Amino acid sequence: MLTKFKKKFQSWMVIEARLARDAGLTPNHVSAVGVLLASASALSYWMSGVHLYMGNRELLIVLGSIFLLASGFCDALDGALARLQGRATVLGGFLDSLFDRYADAAIYCGLILGGLCDVSWGLTALVGSLLVSYARARGEAAGVSMETVGLVERAERLLIIAAASFLNLLWSGSLRWGVAALAVLTNITVVQRAVYFWRKTASQKRDSH
Repeated sequence: MLTKFKKKFQSWMVIEARLARDAGLTPNHVSAVGVLLASASALSYWMSGVHLYMGNRELLIVLGSIFLLASGFCDALDGALARLQGRATVLGGFLDSLFDRYADAAIYCGLILGGLCDVSWGLTALVGSLLVSYARARGEAAGVSMETVGLVERAERLLIIAAASFLNLLWSGSLRWGVAALAVLTNITVVQRAVYFWRKTASQKRDSH
């Protein structure tokens, strides 16, 4: 849903992309930094559930959400930088997608290990998130564009987790319910993409006859 906004946001990031280019960074460097920030987010979420750090639980959760948003910023910046440098390649897109999946897995693991969500809901949300991306990859490999199809793409997922993290300052159950909502919404998105793919391929078959 927010993919169109992400593209517009990337078009606004020319200055940041130029600064990154002048610093000698490549899109792959930015993608790698995004993974490190996502890992820092996951670590913060996990530490919030460790008894030794329980006194700083709320602070660690907010810190986790800040790292999470910074990771999302890198996800937008690497695309803007690739276009600026003329490095938008198939390999770059593959690595970007691969790094994003590692980042997603790390964040959900941090939430689960930190006791911030039910294990079953967390695992369901993780599987759903990975399958949303897999459905797009398989669909586009077959020539069917999946961009903007479905309720929650990656940008929406990150924003829901970040919003629930900040809301945790007022309501301690916000992350638990946020992850549960993602468990449902991600799998609905998978079904939406499967149905969309089926309709597109069925239409193509009819047109070919």
